[in-house]
Amino acid sequence: MTYHPKSDFIATMIERGFLADCTDYQGLDEALISGCKPAYIGFDATAKSLHVGSLIQIMMLRWFQKTGHQPITLMGGGTTKVGDPSFRADERPLLGPEQIDENIAGIKKVFSAYIDYESDAENKALMLNNAEWLDDLNYLDFLRDIGRHFSVNRMLSFESVKSRLDREQSLSFLEFNYMILQAYDFLELNRRYGCVLQMGGSDQWGNIVNGIDLTRRVLDHEIYGLTSPLLTTSDGKKMGKSQDGAVWLNAEMRSPYEFWQFWRNTTDADVGRFLKLYTEMPVDECERLGALQGSEINEAKIRLANEVTTLAHGALAAATAEATAREVFERGGVGDDLPTVIVGEGTLPISIVQLFVISGLAKSGKEAKRLIAENGAKVDDAPLTDAGLMIDAGALSSPVKLSAGKKRHALVRLA
Repeated sequence: MTYHPKSDFIATMIERGFLADCTDYQGLDEALISGCKPAYIGFDATAKSLHVGSLIQIMMLRWFQKTGHQPITLMGGGTTKVGDPSFRADERPLLGPEQIDENIAGIKKVFSAYIDYESDAENKALMLNNAEWLDDLNYLDFLRDIGRHFSVNRMLSFESVKSRLDREQSLSFLEFNYMILQAYDFLELNRRYGCVLQMGGSDQWGNIVNGIDLTRRVLDHEIYGLTSPLLTTSDGKKMGKSQDGAVWLNAEMRSPYEFWQFWRNTTDADVGRFLKLYTEMPVDECERLGALQGSEINEAKIRLANEVTTLAHGALAAATAEATAREVFERGGVGDDLPTVIVGEGTLPISIVQLFVISGLAKSGKEAKRLIAENGAKVDDAPLTDAGLMIDAGALSSPVKLSAGKKRHALVRLA
């Protein structure tokens, strides 16, 4: 890209690797240097937390506020009732209003660590819910006033829909309406709050363009769209997933230690890129650390884990996680901050296989037995060879450390 931006935000997006595409680089850049502008990203409430896959969008909103503009986090209290069909093979499970509200409450905790909703500044962040304008829509009025601006032919051409149909997978009429509702969100945010920009992952490009077209047709306002790349790790894995499931940003769903460990285990080739995307360290320092080789790259990974965990959970949580990791990995200790399973005496004796499953180190008894058979399991750092081992109260007179491979550990304690 040869465009040289004037605004701090666009310059940051380009320099740190956030930018995949924009509907009008120069127009957006000029708008951003003219004063504080609102921009939004929408998040559907499909779980009680967002995971690492959404962190790139959260960091975009954080940088937007840090460069003097107003971020809007739009919660999909309305659109979650429909479900985004983008690049899915099947329809999302439909959630009820109570579950959606509970999920939104959990997600709010995540955002508060990254974005300032409390200050009195002009660019104080807003958290809105699209149920505010979607729940009470009159269907016939909506069809007449909004639906007439959408061409079914064009909607069918968007990759998120086309790929589903090409695979001959069912796409319900409910899901097909999602892109119209998301476009209407942009119209309402522009009308109510003067929002000029929607951001999102590159899989949202079609939905974003729909919102821009609709707003221009109805209000004749100039607005913009900007997307980030859909990230995978250098070994092709989807960002936000780990061996034992989604890497949630909410501490109640993924402990700060496990979160820290996810970043510590980053592949060498991803360190520099992740430092630029997920921390606020100077770009030159990110590139220097990312270029380290051999054992030196491990200290760069620790720096990455500390910086990301500090943003998500605070400096104390990051320091505690690092101390636990050094105790476990470098000195062969137990590490009090490891994920812990509490076992009541009434459940004893219990098989070691069950403990590996309960602790999350194995997804099933079959997987635990395979881990043991392949010499990948340890108890208190000693190889475990007997899949039939039973653990009684005597064995748990002090905490027992379970290990799956070199990097995954858990404690078992007696209640």
